[in-house]
Amino acid sequence: MDKEALFARRLGTQVVELDAGPVIVRALSRGEAMSLRGKEMPVEEMERRLLALAMVDPAMTEDDVRQWQEASPAGEIETVTNAVLKVSGMEVRADREAYRRFRKR
Repeated sequence: MDKEALFARRLGTQVVELDAGPVIVRALSRGEAMSLRGKEMPVEEMERRLLALAMVDPAMTEDDVRQWQEASPAGEIETVTNAVLKVSGMEVRADREAYRRFRKR
């Protein structure tokens, strides 16, 4: 195995169809994902940071995402956020969550 292959950026993308038109998001790198973890911040700020990193087309700043949050229907951004988590391999799987709940009892 060539370790340089491990160092090469391999972040997948996904097209998300919205009523306003399609957007393209990319996967977060492990470093980017870790930079968001464990920090105390409101959910809306976490969403702004995540989307500012992941939006490819259109590229967006945190301020752009703030404007989008204020203008969009409630579930629209959640659809995009879920796509980012999925393409990043970070989606929460229902079976994993059910197992954790079962083990706590």
